[in-house]
Amino acid sequence: MNKKTVRDIEVKGKKVIVRCDFNVPMDKEGNITDDRRIVGALPTINYLIENGAKVILMSHLGRPKEGYDAKYSLKPVAQRLSQLLGKEVLLAEDKEVVGENAVKLAGDMKEGDVVLLENVRFITTETKNDMEFAKKLASLADIFVNDAFGTAHRAHSSTAGIASYIPSVAGFLIEKEISIMGKALENPERPFVAILGGAKVSDKIGVINNLLEKVDRLVIGGGMAYTFLKAQGIKIGNSLVEEDKVEYAKEMLDKANKKGVKIYLPVDHIVAKEFKADAAWEVSKTEIPEGFMGLDIGPESVKLFEEAVSDAKTVIWNGPMGVFEMPAFANGTKKVAEALSKVNGTTIIGGGDSAAAVEQLGYADKMTHISTGGGASLEFLEGLELPGIAALNNK
Repeated sequence: MNKKTVRDIEVKGKKVIVRCDFNVPMDKEGNITDDRRIVGALPTINYLIENGAKVILMSHLGRPKEGYDAKYSLKPVAQRLSQLLGKEVLLAEDKEVVGENAVKLAGDMKEGDVVLLENVRFITTETKNDMEFAKKLASLADIFVNDAFGTAHRAHSSTAGIASYIPSVAGFLIEKEISIMGKALENPERPFVAILGGAKVSDKIGVINNLLEKVDRLVIGGGMAYTFLKAQGIKIGNSLVEEDKVEYAKEMLDKANKKGVKIYLPVDHIVAKEFKADAAWEVSKTEIPEGFMGLDIGPESVKLFEEAVSDAKTVIWNGPMGVFEMPAFANGTKKVAEALSKVNGTTIIGGGDSAAAVEQLGYADKMTHISTGGGASLEFLEGLELPGIAALNNK
């Protein structure tokens, strides 16, 4: 990684503003139901505390539409952080984020203190990379640390804009994301296998195109597989298909053939007549009969996909194999997660549903790396430059 990290700068006595990803799920009472993202930020925060920085944290939470909205306040995050750090984290309760509370709290800080700003998205122009707001954020601190990989693919005031005003470096979470995924893409141990799932080919066009230059095998499951099967002239019944992407799927199959990349597509399917959790289902071989839709990969496909990764040394997985949120159609995704847990090599889970599957099934500690950003990891796999990272200072 050619970007400076917190290790490359002197932080003692300095005010360091850190962009974290505290966009955590909460229940109706405002209790945090999953604090993994907060826990993920702790190594950077603890490092700064231990090295005598004055630590100012910022994040977004949800999508407040009209500016300040109490239900999107970061108060529950401040409470959880206080518990995890074993020290009080003060919330600067300003509706305008950088208001008199923030300015006063930042001014009164001692080394090792931690302050949390309110939800940066209370400023509606944050997501448009409003430079005025970026300047206000920068005015609170001497150094900017970006540790929010989940938003690194967007140029916002708190991820890219602020870097125009003060020295800017990466935190440990971003460093880990870039170094592990970067090595997989640039210099993977082989065989290198990518598994792509999810509903739509259109979401993964750039990713498929880029990965075909790099992988030895490409496994395609989920809803997007039907577009590829149709491209091969296989009947897919009423399954999800993107008609305008069939031609593209043909081109990709052709490209794979020319590059010597082996493509694995489902050879059987769990099918039903309705898209419902309790729909009666059956297994259908090769083709899907009229009136039925594929909702998961079948048992033969599971075996085939397990075989594709059995001797792999690097695997990247993004997207479920079926309708994972319905238990009847979650088996394919579960089996892929299980197969990956046995891989003797580097296993990278690209955020989103695949990460949720691996966590729920208890395989998280068997994976090399679970990305914290779905959209960001996709754009990284696509070979695009992420603005939140591009803005940081080079070594």
